[in-house]
Amino acid sequence: MPVEKREAVDWLRHEKGLSVKRACEGVGMSRSGWYRPRTVDPMKDEELRKMLEEVTTRHGRWGFWKCYHWMRQKGATWNHKRVRRVYRDMGLNLPRRGKKRLPARVKQPLEVPLRPGLSWSMVFMHDTLHYGKRFRTLNVFDEGVREVLAIEVDSSLPAERVIRVLEQLKESHALPQQIRVDNGPELVSAKLVAWCEMHHIHLHHIEPGKPTQNAYIERFNRSYRREVLNAHAFGSLEEVREITHEWMIAYNEERPHAALNHLPPAVFKRQLNINPTPDTSTFDLSA
Repeated sequence: MPVEKREAVDWLRHEKGLSVKRACEGVGMSRSGWYRPRTVDPMKDEELRKMLEEVTTRHGRWGFWKCYHWMRQKGATWNHKRVRRVYRDMGLNLPRRGKKRLPARVKQPLEVPLRPGLSWSMVFMHDTLHYGKRFRTLNVFDEGVREVLAIEVDSSLPAERVIRVLEQLKESHALPQQIRVDNGPELVSAKLVAWCEMHHIHLHHIEPGKPTQNAYIERFNRSYRREVLNAHAFGSLEEVREITHEWMIAYNEERPHAALNHLPPAVFKRQLNINPTPDTSTFDLSA
């Protein structure tokens, strides 16, 4: 039993006159544990404690198992049960993050046929240059073949710039049947709505506060954030554009995608063109 509990029982017996039974109950210690002679050498775990202090000082956010396997790499032979006991005694447990409870949501199917050019999605992202200047990106994504079509980078991207990006894409791609967007001010703009109506495109706005209804591009955003925005300290917008352009080419031409049988989007798209299948897909444009 911990030495602290034994000392607490001794103090209650001598200072408060309690019986062994009452004192043990008060500190949560069994009487057999108190009567058992002290056989644990207080210096027995000293080397283990020093190693734990070393790894947690250098890597404060590592959990128990990372610390344990690091110690094994360094030649430590203690088993995990002993290491865990000392780890807990030292109060090194990381606080557990509780799950955030979300309100009940109306589920909407996110079904997109595996065909290019039928459904696109657009969303904005934010980041800063290394000296603090903020910039935005407008990401345009083909949901059918998981292909990134454009990433526009600038400090300001109003609705007019959104339309300009779509006009540029129109020169190299057939316009889709629908574009899935959130409810940002640029994406609910009357100008963008009018442009989509003129080109017979259904502008599908997801429900406010429910990005999972735009899950394909949100998953793409995570890759872009991790592999580009978080991986570089940008000095200028031009540098952001250059690195983003190179990454877009690699994403479309080289990066395997699990949803496409581990093929890059461009390769998968070329295979669809070689082996076309009847396109029976439709969208409910009244949704």
